[in-house]
Amino acid sequence: MKAIGYQTPSSIDLETSLVDITLDKPSATGKDLLVKIHAVSVNPADTKIRAMVPPPADSWGVLGFDASGVVEAVGPDVSHFSVGEEVYYSGSVARPGTNSEFHLVDERIVGNKPSSLTHPEAAALPLTTLTAWEALFDRLDVNRPTVQGSKLILIIGGAGGVGSIAIQLLRAMTDMTIIATASRPETEAWVRELGAHYVINHRQPLAPQIEALGLGAPGFVFSTNQTHKHLPDIAELIAPQGRFSVTDELEPFESRPFVMKAVSIHFELMFTRALFETADMDEQGKLLNQVAALVDAGKIRTTLTEIAGKINAQNLRKVHARIETGQARGKTVLAGF
Repeated sequence: MKAIGYQTPSSIDLETSLVDITLDKPSATGKDLLVKIHAVSVNPADTKIRAMVPPPADSWGVLGFDASGVVEAVGPDVSHFSVGEEVYYSGSVARPGTNSEFHLVDERIVGNKPSSLTHPEAAALPLTTLTAWEALFDRLDVNRPTVQGSKLILIIGGAGGVGSIAIQLLRAMTDMTIIATASRPETEAWVRELGAHYVINHRQPLAPQIEALGLGAPGFVFSTNQTHKHLPDIAELIAPQGRFSVTDELEPFESRPFVMKAVSIHFELMFTRALFETADMDEQGKLLNQVAALVDAGKIRTTLTEIAGKINAQNLRKVHARIETGQARGKTVLAGF
C-alpha cells in the first residue's frame, strides 16, 4: 500500500523529511478496524513528532492522526462497526499513523462519520474536537460554575484548529460569553463567524484588553498554543479560584501568581486515553458520535479551510511547513492517493 514516512527527524525543508513509500497492507485483529483512508488532516502534533521523534531502528515512521474513511475489514472482537461503514477518528501516538492507504485503529476511539459531511470535511474534526471537548467539559468543567466569572471564558488561539471547534462547542452547548484571541483581520473575522462574542489580539498584552471590555475577570481560560508567552497575563486576568486549561507543554514557570489566586491548572492531551488504554477509552468514540449528531443537526460546522491536494509526501511537506509558521486558520486536509 502507498504511505508517507520518515526515518530521521529533520527540518521540513529537506526532501527526505517525508517521502513516498510502499508498505505491506495490515490485517485487522482484536478490536481493530482496517480503514481505507479517504482524507486526512495535519496537526501540530505531526510536525513536532516528525522534527523530534525517531522511529524504531530500521523502520519507517508514518505520521497522521485525523482521518475519515471506510471500514475495509474488522477484527474478531469488533462489536460496533461493520465493513462498508463510513468512520472518522484520530488515532494513537503509540501506533502507525493515517498517512497511508489503509490504517488500523481500535474501534473504541472511532465514531461514525457525520452523514452531512464529505470525507475531507469530516477529517478536519476529530483531534481538535476531542481536545476541545475534553478540555472544556472534562478538565475545565465549564458547566460547574466558578465563584467569579462563571459565564465568561477566554480562548487563546481562537482561529486555530482547537480554538475553532471550542468556540462552536461552547455556543452549541452552553450560554457562556466567549472572548477569543486572533491577530489578523482574516482570523478575527473567522472567530467571529464561528461564534466568538468578543475578539482581542494575542500579539498585544491580554490583561489590559480584557479589562477594557468591562466584562469582569473570566473564570475560565483555555490556551491552545504559545501558552508560555501569555502566562503572566493569564495569571493577572483570570478570576480568583478560576480554572485554566492548556494543550501545549510548559517550561518551568512562576507559579506564585496562580497559587495566590488558587487557580487550578489542567493539562489536556486527547491521546492519553488511547495511549494508556484507560477504562474510559471508549468515551472518545461516543464523543465523536455526539459531535456527528451536532454536525448533522446544523449546530457545528467543519473547520476545514483548505484541501491541499492528494495525500503524498510533496503535499504533506508543504502543509507541515505552513503549520510550523503558527499562522494556521482552521484545518488543512489532504484527500485521496
